[in-house]
Formats: sequence, C-alpha cells, structure tokens
Amino acid sequence: MNAYFSAGDWAIISLYLLGIIALGLWFGKDQHNTRDYFLGSKNIPWWGIGLSVVAAETSALTIIGVPAMAYGDNIAFLQMIIGYIIARIILAIVLVPHYFKGEIYSPYQLFANAFGPSARQTAGGFFLLSETLAAGVRVYVASIPVKLMLGDKLLGFGTGDPILGAILLFVILSLLYTYVGGVKAVIWTDAVQFGLFLLGGVFALCYIPSLVEGGVGPVFSKAAEAGKLQWLNATPPEGTSFLKFLLGKPFNLWMGIIGGTVMVMSSHGAEQLIVQRVLACKTVADGRKALVLSAVVIFPLFLIFLLVGAMLWVFYQGHSFQIPLPESRPGMKAQDFVFPIFMVTEVPHLLKGFLIVAILSAAMSSVSSALTSLASVSTMDFVKHFSPPGTESLQLGFRKISLLSFSKISTVVWAGVLILVAYLSRQVEFVLNAAFSLRGLTSGALLGGLALAVFWKKGRAASVITGMLVSLAAMTAIQLLPKLDSTKDWWAKTVGTEIFWPWYTLIGVLVTMGVAWLVDFLLPRKPQPTSDGESASQGGSVCASFSQPPSSAL
Repeated sequence: MNAYFSAGDWAIISLYLLGIIALGLWFGKDQHNTRDYFLGSKNIPWWGIGLSVVAAETSALTIIGVPAMAYGDNIAFLQMIIGYIIARIILAIVLVPHYFKGEIYSPYQLFANAFGPSARQTAGGFFLLSETLAAGVRVYVASIPVKLMLGDKLLGFGTGDPILGAILLFVILSLLYTYVGGVKAVIWTDAVQFGLFLLGGVFALCYIPSLVEGGVGPVFSKAAEAGKLQWLNATPPEGTSFLKFLLGKPFNLWMGIIGGTVMVMSSHGAEQLIVQRVLACKTVADGRKALVLSAVVIFPLFLIFLLVGAMLWVFYQGHSFQIPLPESRPGMKAQDFVFPIFMVTEVPHLLKGFLIVAILSAAMSSVSSALTSLASVSTMDFVKHFSPPGTESLQLGFRKISLLSFSKISTVVWAGVLILVAYLSRQVEFVLNAAFSLRGLTSGALLGGLALAVFWKKGRAASVITGMLVSLAAMTAIQLLPKLDSTKDWWAKTVGTEIFWPWYTLIGVLVTMGVAWLVDFLLPRKPQPTSDGESASQGGSVCASFSQPPSSAL
C-alpha cells in the first residue's frame, strides 16, 4: 500500500469505484436493441449529454498535463480554447441538423448516404484505427502517474506488474458498466465523473494558496512576475518571420482561432467518440443545446487547471518535492508528474482520496467512451448490413445471434484490444509514437470527407476515398520530413519550422477536399442512357456500386 494514504483515503477510492459501477449498471438496465445500446433510446436530457461531451474529451492525462503546461511555461493554451468554443457553435448551427435526418448511428452513415458503403467503411476504418491506438495509449500514459499514486504493491497484486495492473483496473472497471448499459450508462457516469474532476480542480485552486505565505495575492503576483499568467501571443517576436511564428511552437492566437477551431470541428463533428453523444439527443434543438453547454463549460474547466499549474510552480519555488520527479519518457514529461506528486504528498487525508478519485474518474470516462464508440462503429458501420432487412439478427456460422449480443461481444473485444495496445505502448516505442501522431494524421481526412458528404452533391466515392488516403500520406510526410536525417535540412530551408500539431487537421482537410475535387475533375464520368435514348453524365460514381447510394445506410 502507498505509505502516503490513510484508511480513509482508501475508503473514498473504493466507494467511488463501487459507486460509479453501480450507477452505470443502474442507468444502463433495460437494453433491448442497438437503439437502446448505442443511442440511449434517445431519451437522455441534453444537459447530461453536454456534460458527457466534456468528460469524454477530458482524459486523466488532460487533468495531469494541462497544469503541467502552465508549470513548465504559461497559460497560453487558453488561446486554443477560443477555437474549441467557436467550433462547437459552428457545429451546432451547421452540422447537427444533418445528424437528425433519419436515425443515424455514426457520422459515417452520412458518407454512405452521399457516396455509398465503401466511403462509409473507409471513414469508419480511419476512426477505428486512430481511436484504438489513441485510446490504448491514453490508458498506458494515465497508468504511469496512477502507479505513482496508488503504489506498486496494490497495482502489482496478481500480475507482478503495477503498470499492467493499472491498465487492467481502468479497462475492466469501465467495461463492467459499458458492457451492460451501453451509451446511456456511459453518458450518466461521464456526467458524474465530470463533476468529480471539476470539483477536484476547484479544490486545488482554493487549497494551494493556503500553503503559500500571504495567500492568493502573493501567489498570483509571483506567477505573473515569472510570466506564468501570460496567455496572449498575437504577434511574432522581433527577428522571427510571421510564417514561422504562425506554424510553429509555442501556441499563438491565430493557431487557436483557426487551427483549434478546425481541429475541434473534426473531433466533435467527424469522430464517433463525441458525435455518438449528440446522436443520442432527442431533437436537433437538444443536440445544439448539448454542444453549446459544452462550449460554456470548457473554458472555465481548462482555466482552472491551467491556474492550478501556475500556482504549483509558485508553491514549489519554496518547497522541495517529497517524491523525486521521474525522468521524462515518451508521452510524458517530468513536469507531468508535478500535480500527482502534490496530491499524494501535500494534500490532507480524505481530501487526498477525493483528488485521486478525480484522476481515476477522468481515466475511466475516456476508456468507457472509447469502448462504446468503437463498438458502435464496428457493429453499425461494418456488420449491420449483413443482417436481414428489418431485423436485428446475425448468422454466425450455425448460430443466429441478435445484433445487440454482437454489440456487447464487440465491446468486450475492443476492451481486450485497448489492453493490448496499452501494454504494447510500453514495450514498443513505435506503437506509442504512432498513436500520438495518428489522431492528427486522420482528423483532417475525416472532417474533409464529412464536409464533402454533406455539401458536395455531385461527388463520387472514388474521389473522396482518394482524397482521404492522400491526406493521410501528406500528413505522414509533414510529420516525418522535419525529423529524418535525409530531409530535415531541406525542410528547414523550405518551411523554416516544424508544423505544430494544431494545424494538422486544417492541412488534412484542405488536402482531402483539393485532391477529391481534382480526381473528380480528371476521371471521366460513366455515360448513362436517359429516357429518350440519349446519354447523360452519371454524377454518382465511377462504378455501379457507388452510383446509387442506398436511401438508408443501415
């Protein structure tokens, strides 16, 4: 057991784990079909969904890493949050109505409605690959500070490996209520978990100044003198070109307004992890209110944790670390351990247990969200069309099972995959690096493809799929060329700086749409006879299977 914890701390942690599982099981009862399992029967109130949206995008690494940004630098990440808010408003106005044209289970159904099943499965495949790797790595990275907080003896019990123990803890506990209750259980437990880590942040914000002589005033004064409260970066420093300033580190205002907006339009408009929640709303109005609520909440949430990081810097100027900072490793810098170490060593008992619960709640929220989104895409975008029309049954060999049963099996399978990816992330550095980069590589292709599906009425599947694949290749090159010995000098002379990750989605969108238009322009359209015997240009696709997309993607 961790020597820094009391019996009361362990009691709080245990009660949380038991309570959140019981809550998920309670809200998730009465699952009869895939509509209940993946859409929550469309009877969940919009405010619960809005809070769930924020919880789903806030992993344990966010709660730990956002304070680390301010501790190591300043609160300039707030400029990105401006774009996060703008994106939600645009999506609420423009895209949400398209989600309610029929009963849609994922945004990739819009690809099928416009371009046929091949485009849908290409987009779904992009999501499955990127989310599996990203979610697996989130589990692994979150297990590192949790190992530090809960101790090797507890997490290593039964496995001899505390990291593996932490991975199993997150995934199996999240699986229990996700398997039984589907998205309804996930949304309600997310809403509760959001409240827990928000309260944890507010407590830290109020508590840290009490440990510094003079309280709040001197804390903010020292933080401001050290530049920790600087948040606006709108013009390049003297001697730096505007292009280099715009595209490279650190965060700047234009990166937030433009890059951040487009990035969140993809994560909240084209990726099932978040979109699934909006699809669970009853009406367009509810979907819009849920997104707007998440926009209202996201700014103060990030501001709280950034200020916590600035205050931690002030605190540790006059105090030494009671646990030495671990060395940086792939996925985590040394400063990412500052907040967990503070929780373990400086916070009074009972309150300490409450703060650990805040970290665990964020970790479990991100795992359950990944499980239900992966299961829904694999079931509804790849398997549903094998069931007879108007039924929810599948023939697997000599046995017929319901689509709901398959969905639950899929949830278990994806849990196993996340455990495997999380474990491989520690053993194989390539897996870790690939996961961190792949989300940025695919987000532009997904958003660009979705925009074409919604607004390009004469597009063809071959054009869109080609655009998405070229976008993936282009984004891979943008990441690799500045790092390879054979090309980094050329890149430095041509571009001048490595492109910072907030721009990846925008570049991917532009490449996807540009290539799709070019391919559509260059490929001949198949002539089709009209009613009077003349030929007319077919606008659907280059092959018959793409030319008439089904009226219902399911």
